[in-house]
Amino acid sequence: MGKINAICISEKRGTSKKLVDSAIFHTEFGIVGDAHAGNWHRQISFLGQSEIDEFKNRGAKIDAGSFGENIIAEGFQFKKLPIGTRLKSGEVIFEITQIGKECHNHCAIYQQIGDCIMPREGVFARVLHGGEIHVGDQLEIAAEKIPLDATIITSSDRCYRGEREDLSGLKVEEILIANGYRVSEKVILPDEKDLLKEKLIDFSNLGIGLIVTTGGTGFSPRDVTPEATLEVVERIVPGIPEAMRNFSMQITKRSMLSRAAAGIRKRSLIVNLPGSVKAVDECLNFILPELKHGIEILRGDDSNCAR
Repeated sequence: MGKINAICISEKRGTSKKLVDSAIFHTEFGIVGDAHAGNWHRQISFLGQSEIDEFKNRGAKIDAGSFGENIIAEGFQFKKLPIGTRLKSGEVIFEITQIGKECHNHCAIYQQIGDCIMPREGVFARVLHGGEIHVGDQLEIAAEKIPLDATIITSSDRCYRGEREDLSGLKVEEILIANGYRVSEKVILPDEKDLLKEKLIDFSNLGIGLIVTTGGTGFSPRDVTPEATLEVVERIVPGIPEAMRNFSMQITKRSMLSRAAAGIRKRSLIVNLPGSVKAVDECLNFILPELKHGIEILRGDDSNCAR
């Protein structure tokens, strides 16, 4: 167990990092507002407080962020942690991807004292699950698997206006909790594609394992949930809605009219469900046992297997 002593970011590459009190971390990106964030393996850099203190004792005049580090923490010798180690602070989970780095152009610190600790003491990581971290928060070795979490989006003009109770969203929540998911947020939105897209992106940036929508999958001109989903996902998962329609066809032939979609964005699985309580109960209970395996593969917590 350790503690985060400093968080540092730079808005532009080639400039010194500056202290901030807190930061938002996005899955498969890094710190929002940091110039070194992006879709690569060195999204976050860590450096130990004890290594910095030892370096200061040699006469170096340095501030937090001088080595280009994002996070300074006490309680860890980061370079001794194997690649693949997961670290956790609050909701945020990191995975170490690189230990040290080659220094091509000697920095100002090297010019000053003839040495720099970042190439041998610093480590780099990617963000597996997003959230917010504050200076002073705890940092610890993470559990083997990321806990199952979910969010629920109800797409309904009438529910949004308060003209109808969101019974479908409540049913989704009931089923998810019964199956071991932590539901971190449940929202009701009007049938507006841009609003749906924005919320789907927000949830996937946080690395929520399962994002479930209910409603907006029919033939009404206002039904746009599949379109919003398909515009934000990076990979479609056609087997999930195909399986739901095939199962529901045994109950009612009208299930052929469902336009539900499913797909992956970053490390989140997005699944559209119908808007009726009965259809939600049938479809979600049918697919949910298999979704856990898919989410664990997506998060690197399990491997593909054939049965």
